[in-house]
Amino acid sequence: VERKRVASLTITPQALAYDSNYLWMSSRDLGTLYKIHMDTWKVAQEIDPPGVVWAAVSSGNGEMCFTIGKGLNDDRYIYRYGTNEGFTKLFECPDFTGSYISFDGKHLYMSQWYEECILKFDAQGNVLRELDIGAEICGHTFVDGSIYVLRGRENKNQPNKSEEWRIARLDPKEENPQLED
Repeated sequence: VERKRVASLTITPQALAYDSNYLWMSSRDLGTLYKIHMDTWKVAQEIDPPGVVWAAVSSGNGEMCFTIGKGLNDDRYIYRYGTNEGFTKLFECPDFTGSYISFDGKHLYMSQWYEECILKFDAQGNVLRELDIGAEICGHTFVDGSIYVLRGRENKNQPNKSEEWRIARLDPKEENPQLED
């Protein structure tokens, strides 16, 4: 059931996250970040980030975390954003690669598309755990302690084969989590 349909407030929207009464959305081509009022669908704040915002997640207490690409090689870093503090670089992504992020209430998780895994980090950016997803990852989130991940194949090098995507669930508390599509 479609509940509401609204037009994007920017071109090439990339990151999308919810926090309290606001939706956060980035524009890949414009390099901007928007904080949007959910009730009026108006921009509350336009923010100039320190690079291209590829992913966003609320980390609680009114703070957001972002995967940001910088430089000619689009090296990836994790940043925190606080309304009063602005952007703070937390750490570089392993091998300067990473995209989508999620938060379990205590730890930040980040996926690596080509490595087909989700990494769990401590507050200093040390990898605590690697979860093998077995496919390219196009997003993930936490619901009731489980990770839901959009995984599949883009198949861009196989012109006669269409993309194939599915939503899988796994319990990160398990020693060897099994993915259930």
